Amino acid sequence: MTPQEFYDLLAQEGFHLSDKQKHQFESYFNLLVEWNQKINLTAITDKNDVYLKHFYDSLAPVLQGLITDSPIKLLDIGAGAGFPSLPMKILCPQLDITIIDSLNKRINFLNLLAEELELTGVHFYHGRAEDFGQDKSFRASYDIVTARAVARMQVLSELTIPFLKVNGQLLALKAAAADQELIQAQGALKLLFAKVTENRTYQLPNGDQRTITIVEKKKETPNKYPRRAGLPNKKPL
Repeated sequence: MTPQEFYDLLAQEGFHLSDKQKHQFESYFNLLVEWNQKINLTAITDKNDVYLKHFYDSLAPVLQGLITDSPIKLLDIGAGAGFPSLPMKILCPQLDITIIDSLNKRINFLNLLAEELELTGVHFYHGRAEDFGQDKSFRASYDIVTARAVARMQVLSELTIPFLKVNGQLLALKAAAADQELIQAQGALKLLFAKVTENRTYQLPNGDQRTITIVEKKKETPNKYPRRAGLPNKKPL
């Protein structure tokens, strides 16, 4: 997908990018490739592939009507190089974005990226989701949590749901169908007072299949979750 094809497809969806937004995506690509030579940010560096498989793919929650350009508090867990939240921030500037990532080098990249792209309303924190999930400044504070190819739902639910307000939503973006994962995660979701409301499948313009699993938090998360760092992955609920 060339940048122009990217712009045209978004225009067909009703999103007409300004020159500033186009420049932001272009600068994002250039910084991603430059910094990828220093730290491992992505295996995808071809320009057309980045525009399709990172930028366009990251915009799915907006293009699917799950996120709008409004002052929603959104947390992105394990965002790495900023996917999916920062492409959504470029498209929807009113979003308030927080990213937590376990590697400080990636946080350094994100801080530089935000400065270069002149993004406001973005906040980056180095650390483990398990630790931040027990911090009252973060716990039960977000309308939406996103996670793109981070972990199996059985693990991901414990890492994300404690951050949500009651009735808030987890949007889990995955490349493959998540049916089996959801069966395995039923016990975890029950313990966390959360429920899958939809498992939405769609295709990228090149035909690749994608899935967004939408999970809603029904009640306050029990205080013991998330458990200490490492346990959710070693001993899933």
